[in-house]
Amino acid sequence: MATGWAKDGAVQDQIDASIADAVERARARLAQTQGESLTHCEDCEEEIPAGRRQAVPGVRRCVRCQESADADERFRDPVNRRGSKDSQLR
Repeated sequence: MATGWAKDGAVQDQIDASIADAVERARARLAQTQGESLTHCEDCEEEIPAGRRQAVPGVRRCVRCQESADADERFRDPVNRRGSKDSQLR
């Protein structure tokens, strides 16, 4: 049952889109972590400890830079706003 201007199934469409976005982000991260680990961080060029390279296959950043990248990613609009009224007004 739709309410207001929403079509039938609009809520499910939003849920499906949110899941598809999450899967796409996870696949992108997975692709980045395959391959050989770097010996030096690609951001700050500090040496990546051998233990980290063994523990995380395909690691490309030191712990500090990876934490910063993860924090940045969390704040990139984690809410799917495709079906919101605000996105339709833009």
